[in-house]
Amino acid sequence: MAPPNDPISPVFNAFRSESSGKYFDLSNGKLSVKGIPLLSEVPSNVTFSHFHSACQSSDVPLPLLQRVRASSHKGAFLGFNKEVPSDRLLNSLGKLSNRDFLSIFRFKTWWSTMWVGNSGSNLQMETQWVLLDVPEIKSYVIIIPIIEASFRSALHPGSDDHVMICAESGSSQVKASNFNAIAYVHASENPYNLMKEAYSAVRVHLNSFRLLEEKTVPNLVNKFGWCTWDAFYLTVEPVGVWHGVKEFVEGGVSPRFLIIDDGWQSINMDDEDLKEDTKNLVLGGTQMNARLYRFEECKKFRNYRGGSMLGPDAPSFDPKKPKLLIAKAIEIEHAEKEHDNALHSGVTELSVFETKLQKLKTELNDIIGEGESSASNECRGSSSGSDKNYGMKAFTGDLRTTFKGLDDIYVWHALCGAWGGVRPGSTHLSSKIIPCKVSPGLDGTMNDLAVVKIVEGGIGLVHPDQADSFYDSMHSYLSEVGITGVKVDVIHTLEYVSEEYGGRVELAKAYYKGLTHSLQKNFNGTGLIASMQQCNDFFFLGTKQISIGRVGDDFWFQDPNGDPMGVYWLQGVHMIHCAYNSMWMGQMIQPDWDMFQSDHLCAKFHAGSRAICGGPVYVSDSVSGHDFNLIKKLVYPDGTIPKCQHFALPTRDCLFKNPLFDDKTVLKIWNFNKYGGVIGAFNCQGAGWDPKEQRIKGHSECYKPISCSLHVCEIEWDQKSEAAHLGEAEEYVVYLSEVDELRLMTPKSDAIQIVIQPSSFEILSFVPVRKLGHSIKFAPIGLTNMFNCGGTLQELEFKSTAVEFSAMVKVKGGGMFLAYSSESPKKCCLNGAEVAFEWSADGKLNLSVPWVEQAAGISDVLFAF
Repeated sequence: MAPPNDPISPVFNAFRSESSGKYFDLSNGKLSVKGIPLLSEVPSNVTFSHFHSACQSSDVPLPLLQRVRASSHKGAFLGFNKEVPSDRLLNSLGKLSNRDFLSIFRFKTWWSTMWVGNSGSNLQMETQWVLLDVPEIKSYVIIIPIIEASFRSALHPGSDDHVMICAESGSSQVKASNFNAIAYVHASENPYNLMKEAYSAVRVHLNSFRLLEEKTVPNLVNKFGWCTWDAFYLTVEPVGVWHGVKEFVEGGVSPRFLIIDDGWQSINMDDEDLKEDTKNLVLGGTQMNARLYRFEECKKFRNYRGGSMLGPDAPSFDPKKPKLLIAKAIEIEHAEKEHDNALHSGVTELSVFETKLQKLKTELNDIIGEGESSASNECRGSSSGSDKNYGMKAFTGDLRTTFKGLDDIYVWHALCGAWGGVRPGSTHLSSKIIPCKVSPGLDGTMNDLAVVKIVEGGIGLVHPDQADSFYDSMHSYLSEVGITGVKVDVIHTLEYVSEEYGGRVELAKAYYKGLTHSLQKNFNGTGLIASMQQCNDFFFLGTKQISIGRVGDDFWFQDPNGDPMGVYWLQGVHMIHCAYNSMWMGQMIQPDWDMFQSDHLCAKFHAGSRAICGGPVYVSDSVSGHDFNLIKKLVYPDGTIPKCQHFALPTRDCLFKNPLFDDKTVLKIWNFNKYGGVIGAFNCQGAGWDPKEQRIKGHSECYKPISCSLHVCEIEWDQKSEAAHLGEAEEYVVYLSEVDELRLMTPKSDAIQIVIQPSSFEILSFVPVRKLGHSIKFAPIGLTNMFNCGGTLQELEFKSTAVEFSAMVKVKGGGMFLAYSSESPKKCCLNGAEVAFEWSADGKLNLSVPWVEQAAGISDVLFAF
């Protein structure tokens, strides 16, 4: 039996809500909010209690505790009782009918996305939360399945429109029958306040995670970076990485962070020599049965000789080589599928398939061998790696010596070490190969190669008692050799292997505790990007310290299942994942919208979203595969970015719509800059989740131009206290970046109507108009050569004398500065010198601004009237 939460703790008692106006009521088989029924036919075994907390720790900040107290009358807990204890219990919470909802569900073990509907039967398996529209009282209600004792929960669809809750421990040895607080419900008049209030309440109640506002984010959130994954896949090596960074610098955009993705570790298969790297790995998938056998870098990096890239005879790099390797590896992958299909269909004579496979593998080895004899060998020595003039330490040192702006170098690793964990007997740690058991709740998710491979090989799991030592062993070494952070991937494997370790909650607690301690000790408490983590276990148990994580699936440059239109529609799907996941994940971590490739067919589409997402901007370009003109619309020459001040979220009118394949809805996301707001409108139509086929697939009939309306009132100004005053202006100037057009708008104006082409977008910047005297209207827009032009404005000040009005702007970047001015200025000064400007009767005031290196790119602009 799961123990009940202590209804009143000493800490919380002083802050109990004094409000008598409780929002929720459960009576006569109905769950109601302010008298409006939400769920009917609620079973009699469902329990209900108003908000309380067993907050027995003093680490909840007092302002947060007070804020939760102030809204506690809006929340309540649901539980249920069963007669027979079990490790997995399913129970109805009631019937949901004819009420629009937005939900987030896991479509893969690791990834979540949005889904809309209007009944309990419309829900998808593994739903992480459901938001209900309650227009009768102009309100919204959220139901969040949470954690109680050793059980985590999720919502599932039921028959006859019932909403089911599934509570599971992940171990047949851990059973319960009664739950007092296995789901939390909360109501608010504002959907964005609702998310904030609800997750704040859950944070205080569980006290097992912290909110984003309580943590420090890594410095890279304000910067531009490069990730090696799509450039090399598993063939990543020092010479290629070096030339990649060098190309960005020479192209005029210096990366401030580098992520060396999968391919740098020392891994091998169970049937291979315990101390030798697996050879000739190229594509993701081929490494998923491999296990970590040492914490240091693999031979490719271990043999790097310090200084070898610094001289005039540094080895060159053939940018065609990774592409040849990847193309050949894809051929092998297809040939293996042909072989397996033939085998499964009963073909007994397989020699033709086997001969073809062997031929392709030989050709792959030949391509790899050609590279071995040139660039790689020129960097090699025979060191064991202990010599500090060799290996990763020498490589990171050379990178920093040459590329002065490179602040951070991260490397990739899986939560369990490698995809297949840690190989037993290879390290000082006790690891054991654990067979993987996938929860029945994931039966409704998409077929996933990663899951197939991991289930096939099991995971070499380090005993949870050694989690602290495990992570410190990895991270202390990395820190010593110049690595400043890690991208931790494949996070949600723990739920597969929890049978022997007290269940998924207890196993996760042990691992996340060890990870947290290592992050604090080795990477300044911030140097970790979470990935493949989009499940409530992670957010409720793993985010005490982790402050940034991915909010979308991987960037796919094409459809792995072969739809030629996937090169287009997968990009819109990615944006939908990111925008809607940010609603809940953004309460706990800084949303990271992931990398993209600047030379992709839809690169501009991606770039527009990254410009206003409010997080870091990074690409995964191949060497010599860059569109620098596009990157420069996102990134300053010094590698910083004009970042928005919040994380982007969908506008209210998108919350209960389907911007992927309803044939009518454009995704609109809002954000703030220091002196204005921004809305991005993205036509993502053309694909989406198919519940019957259990996969994301194209909907070509929806891939067409879509019209939409946009208004300044769609920006949620009150979501950031520093922006609230911007929402009180009487008039705004609106700049449409893609059509280079200025308009004026008031809160009472009609909405702007535009048509967005498929895989295209428009970004609208809204800036309050300031009156100078009785007749002059002025508003700075920023540098229009940047997608987020408003983000280039650093400071704004107005002055007036008896004879003159002036507007003084500090702007970062180089390019064309635009402002709205109802009258032409008398003069303009740039960095103290009077300069020429252009003004037209439509109010456009233009000025060319240089990048001033000595002033960190910031220029002082003064307009006098």
